[in-house]
Amino acid sequence: MRTLTYVVAVSLDGFVCAPDGSFDFFPHSQESGAYHAREIPELIPTHVRERLGVDAPNRRFDTMIQGRRSYQVALDEGVTSPYAHMRQYVLSRSLPHDTDPDVTVVGTDPLALVRALKREEGALGLCLVGGPTAAGVLLPEIDELMIKRYPVIAGAGRPFFDGAAFTPAAFERVRGTVLDDGADYTLFRRTAPAPE
Repeated sequence: MRTLTYVVAVSLDGFVCAPDGSFDFFPHSQESGAYHAREIPELIPTHVRERLGVDAPNRRFDTMIQGRRSYQVALDEGVTSPYAHMRQYVLSRSLPHDTDPDVTVVGTDPLALVRALKREEGALGLCLVGGPTAAGVLLPEIDELMIKRYPVIAGAGRPFFDGAAFTPAAFERVRGTVLDDGADYTLFRRTAPAPE
């Protein structure tokens, strides 16, 4: 059984983006960029990998799942296949299915999609990036959280799991790295299997 990891940046007060969905208030540094390139290169979009000279193979993930708003960030830059080095799924009921031949738009049950993907054979896992709405829907199937906590207070915004029901689930800390720039990368794993 493959795992689904939710990779998300968060402020010290628990917000993944501003009320309008923007996230440009998160600080960026060379140190954080180097950490990404070294530890999770597959999360660097393909067009950025080329610019940075990152050609490392995928280490943890071979499948990317995004919500509509997360995918829109790439579309706004004119990029329709942001993670061409992985299989890509976008959860959206409004996006045209023919946006890009390398991107599968899923307008129906995202939980059924993830459950089917998790049953596939393979050494690498599934990655969900960004979107708190998608994370709220997929919470029952999230096995790991990779939280990038930045030293900034947002004051308001959208939480990790927007729209999720009250369903407490225990996670344990697996490992963490604190960078000199103040960013804290921590991996948590669900302590009990996700419910069927």
